[in-house]
Amino acid sequence: MLENVRKDRLRALYILAITAGLREGELLGLRWEDVDLERELLQVRRQLTRTRDGLSFTAPKRGKARVVRLTDMAIEALKAHREAQNEERARAGSLWEETSLVFTSTIGTPVNVGNLTYRSFRPLLKRTNLPRIRFHDLRHTCATLLLSKGTHPKIVQEMLGHANISMTMDTYTHVLPDMQEKAVSAMDDALSRVGVRLVSRGSVETPGLPI
Repeated sequence: MLENVRKDRLRALYILAITAGLREGELLGLRWEDVDLERELLQVRRQLTRTRDGLSFTAPKRGKARVVRLTDMAIEALKAHREAQNEERARAGSLWEETSLVFTSTIGTPVNVGNLTYRSFRPLLKRTNLPRIRFHDLRHTCATLLLSKGTHPKIVQEMLGHANISMTMDTYTHVLPDMQEKAVSAMDDALSRVGVRLVSRGSVETPGLPI
């Protein structure tokens, strides 16, 4: 997917979904004032939701804002996206509606959640011959990648904005076996560094170390 969004207008949105784990509404509610490229972070302060009366901005899920650190890929994509948006603003002229949103339509208005799914995301999946997954699955991809690389679940919980760490662990139990394997390897490595050498099953030698 990342290979095939290089020239996509919403490339930065997809990269943020995968590398930062933001929800769909959080991405569409993101404003430039929430993004600090120099400090390499962003703040999730609101989400864009669709109601009977149209689109509206509400507090993030569970009403709690959070800070998310950005990857180098995300920073590069956001810088390029800002330049492209400035060009769109200039072309649109008086038709441009200033909302300060990071991701907008070609005239500056908020992106409809349905339009993102049906006009952008699903055509992208079709072009790349990927399974028909949900946009929300990109968020799951982010969490799975982080956990599989040994990131502490508490950090993943904070990045994704889960209510508590048990929710994170319950959702991603499929990653736990790999985490346990890495933990055992880390223990072996730690013991080897202090000179502990297995002699035979049930016995160890600790050269140079007091008992």
